[in-house]
Amino acid sequence: MVQEIIKLKNIGSNDIPKYKKVFNAFKESIETNVFKPGDSIPSINEFSKDYKISRDTVFKAYKLLKDEGFIKSTPNKGYYITDNKIKVLLLISTFKAYKEVLYHSFMQNLPSNVIVDLQFHHFSVKNFKSMLDAQNGKYYKYIVMGFDHPEVKKAINKIDENQLLLIDWDLHSKKTSNFILQDFGQGFYNCLEEALPLFKKYKSVKFIYPEFTYHPWESVVFFKKFCKTNNLEFDVIKNSKLFTVNENTAYISVNDRMLYKLLDQCLDANFELGKDVGVLSYNETPIKRFTYKGISVVSVDFQEFGAKAAEFITSDAPMQTYLPTKLILRESL
Repeated sequence: MVQEIIKLKNIGSNDIPKYKKVFNAFKESIETNVFKPGDSIPSINEFSKDYKISRDTVFKAYKLLKDEGFIKSTPNKGYYITDNKIKVLLLISTFKAYKEVLYHSFMQNLPSNVIVDLQFHHFSVKNFKSMLDAQNGKYYKYIVMGFDHPEVKKAINKIDENQLLLIDWDLHSKKTSNFILQDFGQGFYNCLEEALPLFKKYKSVKFIYPEFTYHPWESVVFFKKFCKTNNLEFDVIKNSKLFTVNENTAYISVNDRMLYKLLDQCLDANFELGKDVGVLSYNETPIKRFTYKGISVVSVDFQEFGAKAAEFITSDAPMQTYLPTKLILRESL
């Protein structure tokens, strides 16, 4: 009987809320293996009646237990104990500054019983396939940042859709997929339109798209559309070795390595950002707030990104989210 397992002594005494006492009692029984994974527990109404505790109190306790990953509920089965330690695979491309913001937000919003296995595929099809094939079925849920390759799609399709969350770029999602995605097309275009008066300060606008970037080409397509619509002189720079900064030009950089090269050349040429040269970077990072009095960026909120990804782990609800792309203006443009 649950009454014999759960010890709720002096439930009405001291300053600890009743729902927290119920939560702590269950948590202690789970952590000491009195309850085993898969064991059922009473419904909210049953527990309320047996212990003479209000239904609202039990509901709050059960919700906290569920949020922390100790119990789950399913139709026709009721509430039951989960495996106390939940393993999650987070498979991303590389570890850059903005992804660090995403990762820390993700970790901070997870309950303490979740173990995260962080892996990097570095845009290698071989690495991507081996990581998913080897780990398929091993994890409670999978959060995957894919890339444009048919073998990537095949590997993703082997994962149960209910366990899989696709993140970042919409390449392989279906109507039934779970995803948290950026809009590298129209969302990017809208930000450019918002910055149009600043771009018009310059003779031309150049998109730096180096040969080593994996940024979606879709952004270049919408950049060209923006420039043609607004009669702006423009160019797309693809060869990083031949890049030289020019005065009276605005630059859009999707790669931080090229951003630093651009800033270094501006410093050598004594060009003033926001006056002689304009700079708009992709993806917000803490350092861009302070570099050269601040670098203007187009970005989603990576803290929100991480929090939403954590929500997928703690919830059974489907998730289909496009994060809003925002323009953050600073003195560089």
